[in-house]
Amino acid sequence: MSAPVVLAEQDWQAREQAHVERMRAWTVPHQERKARGEKHPVLDFLFTYYSHRPGHVERWQPGPGVALGGPAARRFLDRPAYVETEAGVQLDPAAFTGRRARTAEFVHRLLSATASRSPRLSCFGLHEWAMVYREPADSVRHAQVPLRLGSAGTDSVVESLEIRCGHYDAFRFFTGPARPRNTLEPSRETQVELEQPGCLHANMDLFKWAYKLDPFVPAELVGDCFELAADIRELDMRASPYDLTGYGYSPVPVETAEGRADYARAQAGFARRAAPLRARLLALCAALPGGPRAPESLRSAESADYPVDNSA
Repeated sequence: MSAPVVLAEQDWQAREQAHVERMRAWTVPHQERKARGEKHPVLDFLFTYYSHRPGHVERWQPGPGVALGGPAARRFLDRPAYVETEAGVQLDPAAFTGRRARTAEFVHRLLSATASRSPRLSCFGLHEWAMVYREPADSVRHAQVPLRLGSAGTDSVVESLEIRCGHYDAFRFFTGPARPRNTLEPSRETQVELEQPGCLHANMDLFKWAYKLDPFVPAELVGDCFELAADIRELDMRASPYDLTGYGYSPVPVETAEGRADYARAQAGFARRAAPLRARLLALCAALPGGPRAPESLRSAESADYPVDNSA
């Protein structure tokens, strides 16, 4: 095993402070809203659908192969998986258990398959519309927010456009009448086969795969994936059927050709932005004890500026 990179106390403390301050731009407002009993239809998702608690989002960690110097580093020994060595306090490779290894293997397999494909940009965010299709107004997921086009207008959009959602964790929230309208039938078993790098939810989920590897992932990578997820979530909901102008979000009207073009352009931008984060997660998985390695063809695709396929 190679020698760890040793961080002096002042260096790792500066990184820790920078990470905490960065994450508090989201965690503090969320906790304040929660204390007031306020729901936010856009931002709550980052802490409810995703299970990484605000305190964990803020928490800094160096990731593997790094030793923390100085007496202050001994407080990390209060956390699971850390040991004190001659170099400093660092993650204990023995804590990378079989369960963690299985998680890393799945994450690597899923992200490798995703990275090998060209982005498809033809879904136009209609998954959110399918989640309220023919649903009683008091039963929709964000009942406190009105639908821009009303129930009948929303249903008409779903019926006039083709739904092409390949992300299982979006598809599973479709209403019963909407499910047969999807051109695909994603399942947990077909997740690796279907996920592709143009999908907003697949790119938001990079945050989930990062924290699933906790603590064997640098906090900065978790933070980068969280920030991407937050930005994507905004587009996801601006393109939804909800009227979010009261929360300061202008709509991306995907019921129009112009709105669909705007959505696809933004989607392509997020695909490009997600590619290096996916590559960093893949490299991390491969570097973990006994970690899997992708074929060379996939490793080169992970950071490529690949062409966009937005065909049906």
